[in-house]
Amino acid sequence: MSKCSKNVSDYVTTKPKQLWSLGLVESMKDPKSIYKENERIVVIRDKYPKAKIHYLVLPREDISSIYKLSKEHIPLIEEFGQIFKEIQKEHADFFLHCGFHAVPSMQRMHMHIISNDMISTCLKTRIHWNSFTTKFFLPYKDVLNKLKEDGLIDKMSPETHKSFMSIPLKCNQCDFEPKTMPQLRQHLLTHVQ
Repeated sequence: MSKCSKNVSDYVTTKPKQLWSLGLVESMKDPKSIYKENERIVVIRDKYPKAKIHYLVLPREDISSIYKLSKEHIPLIEEFGQIFKEIQKEHADFFLHCGFHAVPSMQRMHMHIISNDMISTCLKTRIHWNSFTTKFFLPYKDVLNKLKEDGLIDKMSPETHKSFMSIPLKCNQCDFEPKTMPQLRQHLLTHVQ
């Protein structure tokens, strides 16, 4: 006789499944994840950092993506910039940059603050790399300026998104063009001082 139950109710849980794309909202509530916060913003440590320094800046307001922003959000986005300046001072030994993914995989709009070293065991694929080193990564200042000028952020087409994700690997600090991610990860170590 099989050890598997034939009673369907044995497999149904009363707790709804957590969608992985909503994980940022849960992390905003976890004191171990929070780096800093104020009335409008929460900064969390990225659970899967792609560099030595990698934070996510999120609004408390439920804004699903940068494509939901309007001119009324300019003060909030300017506050993101102030948070970035504070974190730059706290990590003065690192070159940091900040921006948004053009096609975010996680719900709740968020800005990445990430160090240029890109040294991390979580940096595993070309997509990981290209999402921070191509024009798929929208610099903070460009997003803010676009909001001020047009009152919205234009969506990236699926074709453009695909083209950025398929760009051949290239070091973000020199002209080295590795064939594989392991070669790139090894090479990045040569830039560490």
